[in-house]
Amino acid sequence: MDNLRAIIFMCLAMAGFALEDFIIKIIAEETPISQILITIGCLGTVLFSIIALAVKAPIFSADILTFPVIFRSIADLFGALFFVTAIALTPLATASSILQATPLVVTLGAAVFLKERVGWRRWTASLVGFAGVLLILRPGMAGFQPESLFAVLGVLCLSARDLATRVMRAQLSSVTVSIYAFVATACAGVIALPFTGPFTPLQDVNWFLFAGAVLIGCFAYFTLISATRIGDASVVSPFRYSRLIFALALAMGFLGERPDSTTFIGAAIILTSGIYIFWRERVLDRKTG
Repeated sequence: MDNLRAIIFMCLAMAGFALEDFIIKIIAEETPISQILITIGCLGTVLFSIIALAVKAPIFSADILTFPVIFRSIADLFGALFFVTAIALTPLATASSILQATPLVVTLGAAVFLKERVGWRRWTASLVGFAGVLLILRPGMAGFQPESLFAVLGVLCLSARDLATRVMRAQLSSVTVSIYAFVATACAGVIALPFTGPFTPLQDVNWFLFAGAVLIGCFAYFTLISATRIGDASVVSPFRYSRLIFALALAMGFLGERPDSTTFIGAAIILTSGIYIFWRERVLDRKTG
């Protein structure tokens, strides 16, 4: 295992995903959400189809029609719809902070739906993490933004996607799955069409931004895969949370966002809860191993 290189790859992946969100935020200032989703979905589908041909991964497979893959695609569809909507309508720092609660939901979802054993410590850590989400949302308080609930819905859908991924057949190529994830993104845009108005003509700079978002997302995806393959999970996985650091840096440095202390405290609670859950899982793995 090459943990140092794996950590570098993981941080590069998280920086890439944060930069992709940042670009989408910029595009959303003058482009309807439906157009963003359809354009990124189509470009991503073409790109990953080319990659599939290059690595000889199947573009079509009977496994695509199994329930876990269909469920994953539906969850991906609504996850993309809700999270891109959150990025467009709320501060990037807020949406990115709430997104970090996804592992907490996955932990509880695994206990409820996959019957995985989750002890009281991880249950407690998850509930504490959700308290951090409430701090960021501030329901019933002056700073509450109803649009931030789209980020919460996005977290629920992305968590469902991750749970479905756990029960998919291991033989199914990640590249093949990625093709249909982008197809789902395009479908999300079609669903959003009646609510977001007509398409706007794209300037050259917008095409450049769209292409950049897809290419950066692809780069982040492959560096993430590389990180998980060459490094120890117990060392590498906590660095997933570096995505929030990059997102905050971009939001504050280029978008002029100034998250208040309550948002920072809520984000810190979510991160701490997530890292504790991961550490606890590693402890249990060592005991059972």
